[in-house]
Amino acid sequence: MTPGTSPSNCSHVLLWVRDLHQAVEDFRQQGFEVTYATPKRSAQHAHIWFTHGPIIELLTTPANARWFKWPIDLLAGRGAGRRMLRWPAQGEGLCDLALCCDDQQLPQRLSELRQHGVAMGRVVNWRRTCEDGRQTRFAFVYPRNDRLPFLVTPYRPAQHPDRITHSNGATGLATIHLGVSLHDRHAVQRLVADDPLIQLHSATHTGLLGVEIDGLDRALDDERLHGARLLPASPSKASGERHA
Repeated sequence: MTPGTSPSNCSHVLLWVRDLHQAVEDFRQQGFEVTYATPKRSAQHAHIWFTHGPIIELLTTPANARWFKWPIDLLAGRGAGRRMLRWPAQGEGLCDLALCCDDQQLPQRLSELRQHGVAMGRVVNWRRTCEDGRQTRFAFVYPRNDRLPFLVTPYRPAQHPDRITHSNGATGLATIHLGVSLHDRHAVQRLVADDPLIQLHSATHTGLLGVEIDGLDRALDDERLHGARLLPASPSKASGERHA
């Protein structure tokens, strides 16, 4: 969860999958370097890092996730449980968008969002044991509207690998296409601000539509992408609507 060297404030796009281990294997076969976020045996998250900018996070949820709805609401605020249940309900595919905010700036960022009518939940401080046994810390905050992008602080210590080489040539996310409903437009614009990677499109429901990736030198097999729309970066990014 780091914006790397990109001017984007996007941290990562989330891709929900039914079977994390199968998804990791499929993405590796597609030429991506994929690392588990925690020890493999109990992992529910895996990362596709790039040389710069936001990353792709593969995640799954337990089959009994519905029983966690109210505890998650108590932990992170109203709407958090609904968000978690929405991911599997939508089926496999891109399910959410995380925006990076520095730890020191988070209180002010939350205050500004609330002043502009964007209801936010509670700050959740989280600790994770990585695959290599090291500990990392971060915090996240969900908007009460479960379809809006959420905020996350960078990993402390940073988790970005020293070297990243995808055999398919991928170097980073070029464009993140986000559909936005008329009802959510004001809130999304406040959250996304002037992020140069996120392109907004009018839509019935707010949610990720697809992602363009820089450097891809081969076509990806849609049947192994677990519902995600991942495309080579287009020569022109003039289509669509950017922060209108």
